[in-house]
Amino acid sequence: MLVLRSAALFVVAALFEIGGAWLVWQGVREQRGWLWATGGVLALGAYGFVATFQPDAHFGRILAAYGGIFVAGSILWGMVADGYRPDRWDIAGALVCLAGMAVIMWAPRDGG
Repeated sequence: MLVLRSAALFVVAALFEIGGAWLVWQGVREQRGWLWATGGVLALGAYGFVATFQPDAHFGRILAAYGGIFVAGSILWGMVADGYRPDRWDIAGALVCLAGMAVIMWAPRDGG
């Protein structure tokens, strides 16, 4: 159950961080206006709180593991939101990152 909770929190974090960054990008780079950018800043702020709900108490471990989710999530976001077509190397790299995330986050540990 802790693995499912942790995975769900990583997905929520990715939605806030990647979505927030995308909104800022749209507001500034695509000139959609300050409301888009402001929404992005608020989402990025919300992302900062999500990690605090992870069951593991080690900040460095949580953020390192989240990096794998961020990589894969960014590729998925680009596919859905911007029509990005990843090549096989994008996909292979994302899978490597996800495997690394799983090892960092959920490998059996000796009390540490």
